[in-house]
Amino acid sequence: MRKTIFANEEVYHVFNLGVERRPIFTAKREYDRALLALNFYRFRDLPMGLAEFLRLEQGERVSFFSQLLQKGEKQVDVFAYSLMPNHFHLLVKQLTEGGITKFVGDFSNSHTRYFNIKHQRKGHLFQGAFKAVRIESDEQFIHVWRYIQINSVVSLVIKEAELENYPYSSFTEYLSEKTGVCNKKPILDYFSSIKELKNFVYDQIDYGKKLEAIKHLALE
Repeated sequence: MRKTIFANEEVYHVFNLGVERRPIFTAKREYDRALLALNFYRFRDLPMGLAEFLRLEQGERVSFFSQLLQKGEKQVDVFAYSLMPNHFHLLVKQLTEGGITKFVGDFSNSHTRYFNIKHQRKGHLFQGAFKAVRIESDEQFIHVWRYIQINSVVSLVIKEAELENYPYSSFTEYLSEKTGVCNKKPILDYFSSIKELKNFVYDQIDYGKKLEAIKHLALE
């Protein structure tokens, strides 16, 4: 049974691995669909699943999503995300009862069905139930947010110079004025400028790499 009890208006760091640490994303199209799933399933009481939504005509999809953004009730606020080859990280606030469990469950199940059909496989894609840690302070909130932004670099998926252009983390959203998956205001309120935000993110990359390099020692 899950030890974490999710409470409304509380923030949690949510993460999960592929089963046996195997890849859960192997192509751009899989990442792109997963980003769409995050955007889609953050809303509650959806009249259809993502697969059905994607079968609509282009004009119908645009109209449906426009209505969702204007009038839909969210079950979670997403503050950060990072999609990695064999795992994902999310920083989310629960807004409605059961919202995080429903959001992450729908996201994971949708991606598993899509991945299994595409790769002609069966069974679980993720390593059991997702893990979650409650954020207990403003300091923890901002540091976990930063950890998620730099995870692609410290895990050696990309180089530091590529971080601002890595399309599968929320960092690109924070550097843009465009609306995306994240509720950016609580993070942006910490900083006087985007330059200050970027300095805060890059400040811990070297330290994060050192932690990543010795992480396995704590698990043996």
